[in-house]
Amino acid sequence: MRKRCVTGLGTGVTLAVMLACGAAAAAQSASADETAIRAARARSNAAIAAHDVTGIASHWLPDVHIVTSTSAQASGRDANRERMAQQFERRRDTVYVRTPATVDVLAPWAVASERGTWTGRWTEPDGVVEIAGTYLAQWRKTGDGWRIQ
Repeated sequence: MRKRCVTGLGTGVTLAVMLACGAAAAAQSASADETAIRAARARSNAAIAAHDVTGIASHWLPDVHIVTSTSAQASGRDANRERMAQQFERRRDTVYVRTPATVDVLAPWAVASERGTWTGRWTEPDGVVEIAGTYLAQWRKTGDGWRIQ
């Protein structure tokens, strides 16, 4: 980034207005990106509730890496899609919901971090299991929108 020293009251006022307008445009962009990520999260939650593994996976980059609450790890969209399909097959009433608390967008790098809480629920032979925790997701902006990395 180049910095330039500006002298003179008129130029300084003009520069201040330009900086304020630039900051406002950046805030609007971040706000639009945050809104897009929150909407994608809502669609992801809906796909999970519907057990739509294709819909779930559509929010992931091909090289997505997921670490579960039990520290199980899987790399790649296909491996994680298969893991979800198996889970839905074993636990037919599984539902997970992720609720974002914050979404921080770093527009110049086309990345964002999402932090929030999650809940999970399903039925085992001995009764209903309900679990919850916190999560962190990294999103990357692509030509097709925001995807989980």
